[in-house]
Amino acid sequence: MNPVYQYDIHLPINLDPDKKYPTLFTLHGKGSNESNMFGLVASLADDFIIVGIRGNLPLGAGYQYYDLKSLGNPIREMFDKAANQLEAFIHYATEKYPIDPGKRYLLGFSQGAILSMTLALTMGDQLKGIVALNGYVPDFVKTEYPLRSVKDVSVFITHGEYDSVFPVRIGRETAAYFEDQTQRLTFKIYPNDHGVSEENQLDALNWLKQDAGLMINKE
Repeated sequence: MNPVYQYDIHLPINLDPDKKYPTLFTLHGKGSNESNMFGLVASLADDFIIVGIRGNLPLGAGYQYYDLKSLGNPIREMFDKAANQLEAFIHYATEKYPIDPGKRYLLGFSQGAILSMTLALTMGDQLKGIVALNGYVPDFVKTEYPLRSVKDVSVFITHGEYDSVFPVRIGRETAAYFEDQTQRLTFKIYPNDHGVSEENQLDALNWLKQDAGLMINKE
């Protein structure tokens, strides 16, 4: 299989050929790229395989996974295609690299968060957990997609209190939606706009380490 997406992969330096590793797939925001996402999670590179997936649609100096009719209103056909292709990519990467299929995580920002939450709902316990930074779940996903249980999926959702793209109300509604379906939800609001603060970043990294059963930074 030739993957639809270009990607960067970072394998642990002291790779044990007989070991399967927890793996973090990153999904960037609209107009960004996989390198920007690696900057958020680089400190995990000793313990996780990190796969940065680049959107396949050029947008300005960056990329996107799908286009919009208007803000918060994805073009349905493009969104459906992206969700299906990303799920196929995760399976492709799992076969190609020493990825532990029981410890696959997604971390996405904005458009990437929207897709991460969608994939959690469609893949269910094929994922160990997701980190969704400043996103939402489209209504058509909730009502028209074939959804799987997320009761065994760990979910870390964050939102900016002053988010000028997706108001914080959307973050609260999204968290409430997942709260009805899993006891493994963590939801936090940070005093920032549509971005990721240092506190948000550190909390997300420590959450990932803890959920994967690794040592966490106590500083």
